[in-house]
Amino acid sequence: MQETPPTAGPVYQSRLPRRLARLKRWLVAHHMTLMTIADTPHSIALGSAIGIFFGFTPLYPLKTILSIAVAWVLRCNKIAAAIAVTLHDALIFAMPAIYFAEYKLGCWVLGRTPPHRIRFSLFALHDYLHWHVFSRVVWPTFWPAFVGSLFLAIPSAIIIYFLIRMLVSRARTPLKSV
Repeated sequence: MQETPPTAGPVYQSRLPRRLARLKRWLVAHHMTLMTIADTPHSIALGSAIGIFFGFTPLYPLKTILSIAVAWVLRCNKIAAAIAVTLHDALIFAMPAIYFAEYKLGCWVLGRTPPHRIRFSLFALHDYLHWHVFSRVVWPTFWPAFVGSLFLAIPSAIIIYFLIRMLVSRARTPLKSV
C-alpha cells in the first residue's frame, strides 16, 4: 500500500490571468529580497507619509528627489517614499483643483489678495527663462501655494502614517489557528 506524502497546506488556484498569477507568485517569493531588515512597519509607514507630504507640495520637479532624500536622512523606507509621491500624483486626478485651493488658502493665510485673472498670454515661452519674470510671476505664486499646501500635506501625512503602519503590522502578524 502506498502512502501519499503529506502536503504543506491547501493549494489554491489563482483567479488572476496566468501571466499575472505568475508575476504575483514571483513577487511573493522574492519580496524578502526587496525588503531589508530595517523595514519595520514604522519605516515603511514613515516613508509613505513623507511621499504623501511631498505629493501635496508645489515643488513639482523636486518631489521625488526630496522625498527620497528626506527618507534617507530619517532612515526610513526610500522605496515607499518614492512610490507614495508618484502614486499621489498619478492617482489623484483632482490635483489641479487641489493646487488652486492650496494657493487660495495660502493667499488667505498670508493676507494677500489673489489676482482675479491671470493672463499667461502676456509672456512668451522665452520670457520664463529670464530672472525678472521668475521673480515677478512664479515666486509670488509659489509661496502662497507652498504655505497653503502645508494645511493639506501635514494632516494627510499623519493619517497615511498611522493607516500604513496599521496595515503593514496586520499583514506581518502570523495568523493564529483556531
